[in-house]
Amino acid sequence: MLTGPIRNDIDKLWEKFWTGGITNPLTVIEQISYLMFARMLDMQEEAAERKASRTGKAFDRLFPDTKEGQLLRWKNFKNLDGKTLHKHLKNEVYPHFAQLGQTQDGEESTTTKQAFGNIAEYMEDADLEIKNESVLVAAVEMVENLPLTQSDVKGDIYEYLLSKLTTAGINGQFRTPRHIIDAMIDIIDPQPFDTICDPSCGTAGFLARSMEYLNRKHSSPEGTWQDEEGNTHYSGDLLEPYREHISDDMFWGFDFDTTMLRVSSMNMMLHGVNGSNILYQDSLNKSIRENYPKQEEDFFDVILANPPFKGSLDETNTNPELLSMVKTKKTELLFVAHILRALKLGGRAAVIVPDGVLFGSSKAHQQLRKELIENNQLEGIISLPSGVFKPYAGVSTAILLFTKGGTTERVWFYDLQADGYSLDDKRTPLKGDNSNDLPDAIAKWKAYRQLVLDNAMAEQVNEQFGDKTQKAFVVDAADIASNKYDLSINRYKEVVYEEEVYEDPKVILGKLMALENEIMADLKELEGML
Repeated sequence: MLTGPIRNDIDKLWEKFWTGGITNPLTVIEQISYLMFARMLDMQEEAAERKASRTGKAFDRLFPDTKEGQLLRWKNFKNLDGKTLHKHLKNEVYPHFAQLGQTQDGEESTTTKQAFGNIAEYMEDADLEIKNESVLVAAVEMVENLPLTQSDVKGDIYEYLLSKLTTAGINGQFRTPRHIIDAMIDIIDPQPFDTICDPSCGTAGFLARSMEYLNRKHSSPEGTWQDEEGNTHYSGDLLEPYREHISDDMFWGFDFDTTMLRVSSMNMMLHGVNGSNILYQDSLNKSIRENYPKQEEDFFDVILANPPFKGSLDETNTNPELLSMVKTKKTELLFVAHILRALKLGGRAAVIVPDGVLFGSSKAHQQLRKELIENNQLEGIISLPSGVFKPYAGVSTAILLFTKGGTTERVWFYDLQADGYSLDDKRTPLKGDNSNDLPDAIAKWKAYRQLVLDNAMAEQVNEQFGDKTQKAFVVDAADIASNKYDLSINRYKEVVYEEEVYEDPKVILGKLMALENEIMADLKELEGML
């Protein structure tokens, strides 16, 4: 959690960018990212230098040990005047980003540089767009004062910057609210030995928050502390046996928007995962079979995703393996098919889909739902209120929870009517009763999962979740199959109507006539006054 002063500093800087002529929030985040990256490279170099002085061993330098090379370091350029700083960053520092992760002969290097290899690739076209010198100096000062040495705080800083993104992309991309991401992660419960993927990663919200979840779950009492404002911090000290896996192999994100790749790589790096696999790839394109053949099929333990809804694909470029599963151009259907394919047997997924996926009547819609029910375990569907993605979109959505392989016996439904925020464009936090169903949904899901893990009899499951008038209930797969595999919650939820009691019509008529007489009497009185 961020302290108030840090938030205020970021807000002030944001205002300076705005008044300085940079009004696109994504551009602001990019520009701050470049400066944070420059400072973190210097911090990494300083740590390596300290280690080398202790051990007497040489190390792989990020900056050449020359006068010009050392001028590329944050500590050596941060105090330059605005004009000199602008020229130095544009012509020297940013071009150096592209060389990271490579040796003199152009091959990939190992150790320290390799940790920055991925992000360096996306920093190749980094450009300084801050024309106003006073804004640039203010940005450097703010980045200098950020507590980037505190691993959990720097992740929160970037999350706060990303929360200012309020524009949706042209293909239906939009930022998933962090409380929805956290709920999905809590439901899936990733483990430190899992391999986790988001096939349309955007800003890497699912991956970064999964790292935070692991830190929370795997911190000892000694590795947990509170700051002066009462915010709890988790070191994740119990994750040490898995650190290499977490750093290099655990997290995979795919996207074909280079700006998003840059932002997501930075987000993961600031969450302490330098070697995350954030990769340029359209997950639905047939090129994935050549570029990432291992990852395209039977590879991941966990997939968390909110794939774009609006996009429509050119069939000739679509992965033919997906088209054999579901013949369609709709990206929301193809993404679910891709996720099923990319999961290992027993792998689990939580995926946000538009409601049309649940009840669409086309052959492709029914084909996909049949695949989920008959050849996999569709375990749960959480129906979300339509305002969850405002101000980006007002589309109604649901979260699909499924495991690859097996067959579905029953599906658990939850009718989420409130998520803790107003459902208008402002999305104001709400308090009080019935303002947030998410904690109840998570608790009910865990209770249901425990019954499944305990191999509970159908009677026990129905005892807890058989009442279809409640928010959480189960439906047998046979009932769903008989309804053309319709998965919309309204198809199965039973609504209890309260009986309204009305007065006898003669009584109501008598009251109306009495009222009419009163009106006429008042009119007569008024006439007499004239």
